[in-house]
Formats: sequence, structure tokens, C-alpha cells
Amino acid sequence: MSSPAPAPCSRSWSISEDSLRRYVHFASESCIQELLSASDSNRAANDNDGWKVLTLENGVEISKRRSGSLHTFRSRWLLRSVSPQQFITVANAIDAAKQWDPDLVEAKYIKDLEDNLSIIRLRFGDSSKPLFRNREFIVYERRETMEDGTLVVAVASLPKEIAAGLHPKQNNAIRGLLLQSGWVVEKLEDDSCLVTYVVQLDPAGWLPKCFVNRLNTKLVMIIENLRKLAQACPIEGDT
Repeated sequence: MSSPAPAPCSRSWSISEDSLRRYVHFASESCIQELLSASDSNRAANDNDGWKVLTLENGVEISKRRSGSLHTFRSRWLLRSVSPQQFITVANAIDAAKQWDPDLVEAKYIKDLEDNLSIIRLRFGDSSKPLFRNREFIVYERRETMEDGTLVVAVASLPKEIAAGLHPKQNNAIRGLLLQSGWVVEKLEDDSCLVTYVVQLDPAGWLPKCFVNRLNTKLVMIIENLRKLAQACPIEGDT
């Protein structure tokens, strides 16, 4: 009598909500520090910092830094007459995410661990840019306000085994990996703000120049869409 065929092996970890919360707190601390470092204007002016300016137009700077196989893209821009809270309200509104990133097909909360700590699923379609095309990302999102009023939103993929335990991969999607990424929004005078947006990718090898150019175009588009949405967002206290 033949033995039954073994079941397909799919690695996933089932962990308690408390363990997940403690892991995300630990992982997001380094992400927050990385974001604050990338947004530091004094360090940004240092030629030894590793950032290479790709474009600087209409007050928007897009830079790139590479360390091994890791590619980090940074966009920085000034939003006049837009408060940090106005901007974060728009950037964090998951239902509105498709308005500022049309490549995004679906975004939904999987779990809220705390008021400022969530697990989210992001899904991109077939027409998206390389490294995002037909991919889904299971990420944590942590939102913090620093002592000086700077707002930080840290985002990164969960380890694939934890992600698989929380949300099994869809058959037709590729599970993508988003490394330490997110927003830093600094309050300026006249209720304006300076926004830094960081995206870190690991393509495990050389990144073609055509992809770099296309990602630049995508970042510029996202910035312009967010600018319009933030400027249209009601100011807190308005009726």
C-alpha cells in the first residue's frame, strides 16, 4: 500500500498578538531612527552621506543611495500652508491611498495592534512599476510624534513567515519585500511643513537605469498627487 503524498510545505509562523506587538515595536525603532537620519538636513548636506541627487525641480529633490544590494530613494519637498497633520491625514488615509498612488489596487488593515500600530496589506496590479508589479506587501505601520512635533510614519514588510501566518499569499500574487521606509513630516513656520519620503528596496542585484528613471517619475507623481490632496484637506478646526 503506497503512502499518501506529502502535503506541500508552506512555512508560516503563528504568533500571539502580544508577541507580534513586541516584535513590531522592536523592528520599527530602527526604522524610525533610519527615517530621522535620512531627513536630517545637516546630514543631507554632507557629501560623505552617500546620497546622490537625481532630480531637483520645482522645490522637489529626489536622491538615491546604495549600500550593497540595497537601494534607497528619498524625496524631500516643502509644502506651504499645509500643516503636518493635514499632510499625514491624507498620506495615512488608507481609503484614499489609490488617489495618490494609482498603481495601488487594494489597501486594507489586517490588524490594529495599538492606536498607532497597524498591520496592513498592500496589493499592486499588473500595470505597476517593476518590483511592485502584481505584488502584495504585508507591512507594519507605526505612527509617532517626536518631542519637537515632527511626525514619523515607519513602514516595512513583516518577515515572510509571520506574514504568511497572518495572511496567506494569494495564488496569483507575488509576496514583495519593502524594507525600512516611510514619512517624516517636520513642522515649519506659517503652518507649513517639510516632507521626507523614503523607499528602500532590495532587488538582490543591479538595478537598471531605466527602472531608476521610472521610479523617479513615480515619486514625482506621488508627490504632486499628495500635494493637491493635502492642500484640499480641511484644516483642523474649520467647519
